[in-house]
Amino acid sequence: MTSDDIEVVRQLVHARSGVVIDPGKAYPIETRLAPVARREGFESLADLVQAIRIHRNDRLIWAVVEALTVGETSFFRDGAPFEHFRDEILPVLAGTRRERTIRVWSAACSTGQEPYSLAMILDDERSKLQGARIELFGSDLSEWALEKAQSGVYNQFEVQRGLPIRLLVRHFDKIDEMWRLSPRIRQMVRWRRINLLADLRALGQFDVIFCRNALSTFDAATRQRVLEQLARALPDDGWLVLGLDETVVGVTDALRPAPGRRGVYRPNPAHRAAAA
Repeated sequence: MTSDDIEVVRQLVHARSGVVIDPGKAYPIETRLAPVARREGFESLADLVQAIRIHRNDRLIWAVVEALTVGETSFFRDGAPFEHFRDEILPVLAGTRRERTIRVWSAACSTGQEPYSLAMILDDERSKLQGARIELFGSDLSEWALEKAQSGVYNQFEVQRGLPIRLLVRHFDKIDEMWRLSPRIRQMVRWRRINLLADLRALGQFDVIFCRNALSTFDAATRQRVLEQLARALPDDGWLVLGLDETVVGVTDALRPAPGRRGVYRPNPAHRAAAA
């Protein structure tokens, strides 16, 4: 790909998803787009980019954007956020949400390991939740990622990354060289394609939002916009769980750090009062 081709792709991806792609990383771009070019019948990546330039075909543009925005994920990634969800967040919600459903959203969840990790925690902790009603949602920009997530089928490498052996044995069946998650756990998650750049108000409020390791792909303005949308989607006592190395400090005062919990944030009452 020429530098001009790469720039066309970078601008499309940023405009549609907010993701910033390093122009110096031509090889990863070409590696991800090569299957798109083959699938769409183009002889080269240059032909693919030229077709986008000329025809501005929306389906083709989204195929390129999705190929370059599927993020890395794994079961129980980083460990600590899931322990915090199990040991502190869930018990509090079970005690304070007796009259209404607890809503949990895994945003930008890629191929589904994060929401399924949360589902397995909910399954394990069911007897301690005092009959609480819980809805669990998973979303991503990529239709391909969501299709894989809904299938619940993972290869050996994917199930070895972070998944305890007891949960593999309990919740998965071996199908040839793959592992299929049980229907019971798969059915606990409701899926939807969501672009975090879109207006999220129609989604309603969520008691807990996991949006981990996505903000680092955005520029500063997009990061602020997305964080403030997520903050509005939380009740006053809600939780936003980001990646361990992600922060809202210096980006927005709509959220404040949860004491002693790296990557966990709560709505800032002062910001809400000022905005009212």
